Amino acid sequence: MRTLIHKVMELIRVGIVGFDTSHAVEFTRRINHVDIPEEQWVEGAQVVMGYPGAPSSFASEEVISQRTQLLRDKYGVQIVNAPDEMIGKVDAILLEFQEGGSHLENARPFLEAGLPTFIDKPFTCGVRDAKRLAKLAESQGTPLFSSSSLRYAVEVQQLKSRTEEVGAVLGADAYSPASFHPRNPGLFNYGIHGVETLYSLMGPGCESVWCVSEDRWETTMGRWRDCRIGTMRGTRQGAHSYGFTAFCEKGVVQSVIDTRYIYRELLKQIMNMFQTRKPPLTVEETVEIIAFIEASMESANKGSIKVKLST
Repeated sequence: MRTLIHKVMELIRVGIVGFDTSHAVEFTRRINHVDIPEEQWVEGAQVVMGYPGAPSSFASEEVISQRTQLLRDKYGVQIVNAPDEMIGKVDAILLEFQEGGSHLENARPFLEAGLPTFIDKPFTCGVRDAKRLAKLAESQGTPLFSSSSLRYAVEVQQLKSRTEEVGAVLGADAYSPASFHPRNPGLFNYGIHGVETLYSLMGPGCESVWCVSEDRWETTMGRWRDCRIGTMRGTRQGAHSYGFTAFCEKGVVQSVIDTRYIYRELLKQIMNMFQTRKPPLTVEETVEIIAFIEASMESANKGSIKVKLST
């Protein structure tokens, strides 16, 4: 019994801010080990508090209420009336509001309090806010991390572990759905999944982009500083899937991504940051991803001209 109590006491206490995404429920299932197979469990933490937030264009009052009831009554999450009520009662934060433009102000009190913070995609909807978040986290010495779950897809990780076999990635094409939403314009809403996949394969260093955008799809081509080319295709009609083609030194690797384990793999990275206070990804790369999307939108709006990233 003592061993069990000691283990429970060591669990990182996590607070969730924002229930207008299904991630609030799905992440809690995996962290708290409820309503999900053991193979999906993530160790080391417990979601103990949550702030639902107001209904939004992403989720109705009814949906927010259903998620709140589930998290409170079945998953044991204490619901608070204001986000700052969590400060001093949790060890880390999952910021889950879907609107990227709200993340700077919603993350501010937790970063200032020194709480390791994960901001779900999109990090922001513009480079200006992204740089402000990065500067705030740095000034407070607070760990900050943001990512799409697709970055840590098993298939992507497997390719990155095969460097000796296939060689370095000389170029890559990634694809994902890219549905529109007025509060997260362009690729910020859902196309960011494909952008994150591309960056996971290529690494940072993109200097300029060209984008062709139509109502049914769009393609953004990026040129990296070392002259490599990477493309992201976002689909808004027809069959939707996630995947990539990596053009490597010793072969071409193509893969469709199995999304069953992407939340688990992302949460492993988040839990490690909460435990070590070391983000798995530099905030500079996250800012560059925001710049990539921002430049993509500018290119599309100006007739597919070449646009340099503003980082």
